[in-house]
Amino acid sequence: MAKRLVEVFTAGCSVCEGAVQQVENLACDNCKVVVYDLNKKCDTLECEEKAKKYGVKSVPAVAINGKLVSKNGIDTEALKAAGLGQ
Repeated sequence: MAKRLVEVFTAGCSVCEGAVQQVENLACDNCKVVVYDLNKKCDTLECEEKAKKYGVKSVPAVAINGKLVSKNGIDTEALKAAGLGQ
């Protein structure tokens, strides 16, 4: 079974760090969590391109398997419904 890709978009602030911690706490062994800090220069444009592709307008935001699931903060129920932690 392929790992579920969980991408967290942040600005590196304390609110975003709390969101990252929540996602990591909910994640299971079948989840691969990747954090993109949009406030830092990325080694590649991958994080900026993904944010545009997913329609990220504010942070923190979370995409699971390529679909934006939680935006404008962390919606735990939406994340669980999308498979986080399962």
